[in-house]
Amino acid sequence: MELKQKLVDYKTSLLTPENLKRISFKGVGTPLLLIAILAMVVLPLPPMVLDFLFSFNISLALIVLLVAIYIPRPLDFGAFPSALLIATVLRLALNVASTRIVLLEGHNGTAAAGKVIQAFGEVVVGGNYTVGFIVFMILVIINFVVITKGAGRISEVNARFTLDAMPGKQMAIDADLNAGLIQAEEAKTRRAEITKEADFYGAMDGASKFVRGDAVAGILILFINIIGGLLIGTLEYDLDLSEASEFYVLLTIGDGIVAQIPGLLLSVSAALIVTRQNETGDMGEMVFDQMFADPKSLMIASSILLIIGLVPGMPWLFFFFGLAISVVAFYMTYSAKQQQQVDEEQAHQEAEQAPPPDLSWDDVKQVDIVSLEIGYRLIPLVDTERGGELLARIKGVRRKLSQELGFLIPAVHIKDNLDLPPIRYRINVSGVSAGEADIQPDEFLAINPGQVFGRLDGYQTKDPAFGLEAVWISADRREHAQSLGYTVVDPATVIATHLNHILDDKASQLLGYDETQQLFDLISAESPKLLEGLIPDSLSLGTVVKVLQNLLDEKVSIRDLRTIAQTLVEYSPRSKDPDLLTAAVRISLKRLIIQELCDGEDEIPVITLAPELEHILHQSMQVKEGEGPQIEPGLAERLQQSLLDASQQQDMKGQPSILLTSGLLRTTLSRFVRHTIPDLNVLSYQEIPDEKQIKIIASVGQ
Repeated sequence: MELKQKLVDYKTSLLTPENLKRISFKGVGTPLLLIAILAMVVLPLPPMVLDFLFSFNISLALIVLLVAIYIPRPLDFGAFPSALLIATVLRLALNVASTRIVLLEGHNGTAAAGKVIQAFGEVVVGGNYTVGFIVFMILVIINFVVITKGAGRISEVNARFTLDAMPGKQMAIDADLNAGLIQAEEAKTRRAEITKEADFYGAMDGASKFVRGDAVAGILILFINIIGGLLIGTLEYDLDLSEASEFYVLLTIGDGIVAQIPGLLLSVSAALIVTRQNETGDMGEMVFDQMFADPKSLMIASSILLIIGLVPGMPWLFFFFGLAISVVAFYMTYSAKQQQQVDEEQAHQEAEQAPPPDLSWDDVKQVDIVSLEIGYRLIPLVDTERGGELLARIKGVRRKLSQELGFLIPAVHIKDNLDLPPIRYRINVSGVSAGEADIQPDEFLAINPGQVFGRLDGYQTKDPAFGLEAVWISADRREHAQSLGYTVVDPATVIATHLNHILDDKASQLLGYDETQQLFDLISAESPKLLEGLIPDSLSLGTVVKVLQNLLDEKVSIRDLRTIAQTLVEYSPRSKDPDLLTAAVRISLKRLIIQELCDGEDEIPVITLAPELEHILHQSMQVKEGEGPQIEPGLAERLQQSLLDASQQQDMKGQPSILLTSGLLRTTLSRFVRHTIPDLNVLSYQEIPDEKQIKIIASVGQ
């Protein structure tokens, strides 16, 4: 008893007014309609219910037709294939229900199957079953041969071309995104639109078969009802043939016409949907504007109607009536066009006479983080329709650098610059030129990697990315150049490689406050406890940005953001100095740093400073108030040359150039050699993992 009472109480608590308000009844109509369709196939229906359902079927078809006319574009009625299926099944179910009542009650007269069938059988076809049969067949022919056949063919072609064009549209979106013409959200929306379009036209291709099959079913049902009705009337109810024909044939034809009218409306709806262009606008206005855009057609039509009306024996009154309509339409169209031209000229004059508008913040344009300017002869390189591969190469560069550096590289905005020479390109970072070069768009660049077995004739130049000797050659000499040991690349690869080199070198300038915040938002989603109290309680966002920029300046990837964040959380109570925090983070990332430099080798070749030189550097780098550490100029010059010689020797051996020094000198020496000896990596003793062995290959200062 207690359990039963608890169940009653629980049920009562669920049926409160608040809970009932939360129940949504939207969408219940379709399941109920499908259940009703299944029921009317099995259960007999009284004539009154059948009249109501026939009226509802015609109303539904009419509503679908009007929606197909007034929707702004076809994709806005994406549920049309499903609505077409439901309406078709409803009509077939009504045919089954009406067939049952016609065969069972047809001997009682033409009103046995309801008022709607009787009205269409007597009023529409005049009570003559021969006329009714002919009208029914004409409707079937119009529906089956003309409308559904044409709509089905158009649906098939639309589906095929939409699916074939889908990869190209996706590539166009990626190209616009890489070029900076659209944002990521707009690209996502456009991709979803393409998928929706493909699904819609694919479904329409199948939905058109419903209408075509329904027309065939109407013909078969007509003959079955007539034959079955005549047999039942004459054999079972002892009616003579003429009386049975009057009852059953009129009822069958009335039933068929009642079913064919909504079928014809739905066929027209499907044809309107598939023949419309996928453009936003009212169909009636679009047809009117396009048909009467030029009054010449109306003028020629008026002349032809006049000539036909003047031919002897022609009913001139009716042709002159059409002539009058054409002349009025011509006058209205011509007047509207003239008025439009006057308005445009007046607006142009007012715009020229109007004072220039005041400046606003909209006139202040922000510089692009990364931009690529090209001369006009290089435009085909970014045109995918003409086989341009530069956009795809730039996308690959961004993906590669984003994975290596640990943050999303900004989009590269590509634009033509008529001030540049036709074959020149320029790469800008934060509005400042970071590199430019001339390339031959129809040739290939043969780069000398250092050892080749012959010389090539051609335009001598240098590789823009690394400054290596190179030659521009024609495409037919590509294999010959490769056989001599040259590295041959196409113009798009030349620009992409140069861009990759610049973005890698300027990585710290690409990372700002927004990018850093997005990085920490990602790690917060995975490790919410890790960053609690770090920003802004312990460190400001600006300090964290400076630490990450320092790491990127020293060619250290920030993709291990979890370790970086843990180190900042640990050391932030001790110091707020970005340089000291950078040093602490580098020690935490020492295994990653060594792995990228030595690629898993157990022994690390290093260059060291002589103890006497380190002692001198410690003494010479005295920090004055308001100034940073400084090296005496003469000592700096000798030190730079010695480090350059040692680094070049390592490069010739194919080994990494690593300068190992104390933690106090590491930051200063790293900045000292950053631009003069970019291949030299400066590490402190604390940044060598315990499991690694060091091998001193040179000692500077001895």
